[in-house]
Amino acid sequence: MTASSDTVLYYDPFDTEIDKDPHPVWRRLREEAPLYYNEKYDFFALSRFDDVDKALMNWDAYRSGHGSTLEIIKANVQLPPGIILMEDPPIHDLHRGLLSRVFTPKKMNALEPKVREFCARSLDPLVGSGGFDFIADLGAQMPMRTIGMLLGIPEKDQEAIRDRLDEGMRIEEGEEYVPPTDGGFITTGGELFSEYIDWRAQHPSDDLMTELLTAEFEDETGTIRGLSREEILTYVMLLAGAGNETTTRLIGWAGKLLAEHPDQRRDLVEDRSLLPRAIEEILRYEAPSPVQARFVQQDVEHHGQVVNEGSVMVLLNGSANRDDREFPDGDRFDIHREVSHHLSFGYGIHFCLGAALARLEGRVAIDEVLTRFPEWSVDWDGAVQAHTPTVRGWEKLPVVTG
Repeated sequence: MTASSDTVLYYDPFDTEIDKDPHPVWRRLREEAPLYYNEKYDFFALSRFDDVDKALMNWDAYRSGHGSTLEIIKANVQLPPGIILMEDPPIHDLHRGLLSRVFTPKKMNALEPKVREFCARSLDPLVGSGGFDFIADLGAQMPMRTIGMLLGIPEKDQEAIRDRLDEGMRIEEGEEYVPPTDGGFITTGGELFSEYIDWRAQHPSDDLMTELLTAEFEDETGTIRGLSREEILTYVMLLAGAGNETTTRLIGWAGKLLAEHPDQRRDLVEDRSLLPRAIEEILRYEAPSPVQARFVQQDVEHHGQVVNEGSVMVLLNGSANRDDREFPDGDRFDIHREVSHHLSFGYGIHFCLGAALARLEGRVAIDEVLTRFPEWSVDWDGAVQAHTPTVRGWEKLPVVTG
């Protein structure tokens, strides 16, 4: 699918050809169809920063309770309680409040020594080998170990759990995507965590799973209670999936972009104080989760057109992050850019609870890579892009080190 101005403008998040590089299509959407309608899958889409930013803030008009991705909304399934990304107030506020107790920036930043240790364990054996894979050797290892440590899942089981969760998200290249028609894909893998929850209930420890098992809160009926087993299971699945997937993609994009911009990589080698700004620019430039969706709860108007209640609105935060109206020369990658407010972690009530942890992991990972491998180039013959409806990044990103 090409994006030249003489072709019919078409976008859908299930098209793997578009997903290889959606930015030309997104740019056309921003300029030619800021409110876009896809007839095949019956959804509208917003692509400009101001539109996406305001929609993410307006949870009452754009609801998440039917799902936060296009395929889940279209499946029209009953969602289990506890998936805070797919809940609306007041239940969302209750469930998020529980998790926010443990996912404070202060607590996440205190994990830095362990994150550095996990990076060192991944990278030290690769020194002198002539290359490594940003995904297999680092991006899929360190985030898994970090969230596994937080949850109290033994390392020997973490990889199998991560792979199982990844399976449910993939779109095979060249195949027509068939959206699911039931809710099984949301809870798949839940049985993997059941034994850990049961074991931890009998053997409490200083981890997040124990905190969930012992938490008390006032629910929407005013009852003081603990979490049900189903709620805990959903929480753990949510954290395991979110804690692995997007950070893995962030690290992969960092490897690719810094390979393509060796001058900026050298700046980072020489001045590590630039790393936090570099992470923000990587997140802006290639959002790990660039496509969201909402159920339209009430009639809304965009660019002179009414979108009726009951419609589905796709919010292209990955496109919004490149909007020249908000970020001058938005298609230019620049680690020296001042990025105060991108949309890669969402915005409003669903702003990513794990943002501080993802930033920490990304910063530490690149810092540790640069210490050992100040130069690298991508081995494109071995690189494989992953395709999913909502998360975008690399399945394999081998590099040759200098």
